Amino acid sequence: MSKKTQRLDLLAALTAVMISFQARANGELSHRMGNGIEAALVSFGSGLIIISIVAIFSSSIKEGLRNIRTSVATKELPTWTLFAGMLGGSFVAVQTHIVPLIGVAIYSVASIAGQTAASLVVDRIGLTGGGKKHITPRRIAAAAFTVFAVFVSVFDRLDAHDVSIFAVLLGCLAGALVGVQRSLNGKINEHSHQSYATSFLNFTIAN
Repeated sequence: MSKKTQRLDLLAALTAVMISFQARANGELSHRMGNGIEAALVSFGSGLIIISIVAIFSSSIKEGLRNIRTSVATKELPTWTLFAGMLGGSFVAVQTHIVPLIGVAIYSVASIAGQTAASLVVDRIGLTGGGKKHITPRRIAAAAFTVFAVFVSVFDRLDAHDVSIFAVLLGCLAGALVGVQRSLNGKINEHSHQSYATSFLNFTIAN
């Protein structure tokens, strides 16, 4: 395994940890505010403020945004892909609603299950821009085991009515939205050549 691959794996793991912290923070915010939508707005709104301040002083972000505009103008990048941020906003909105109901642990597993399933479909239709990828038995098995993990994690609590099956399914849906969003962001990054420019676009669209 190359050092670059190791770094990417480490970043992926770090991202998963950060999502768990985000889920906990947004869930608590939703509980205290009593409104999941308002909590999601605070979450994305604060992110937009921070990245906007950074963008003012970052020439690379401005260049990335110009690259995106040029790609859209030349129709190399479909306009509809720019709305990937709406999927992220929907993910946070769902997250803030259901984490207080099912907890971070079950939500995280449900979300990962949704991401895994969506990734199979996204790769098969070639939404990422890197070409279509076949759905192999190994990838199907990985998705199946992940979904099974959701069932195992909630099974012992179903009789006590501690877990809402509907909330768990919403967690899977939220994960699926993220899976699609990441593929669209990958396509946008191919044209922006600047991940922070893509993030700025995401936060702007989501708000």
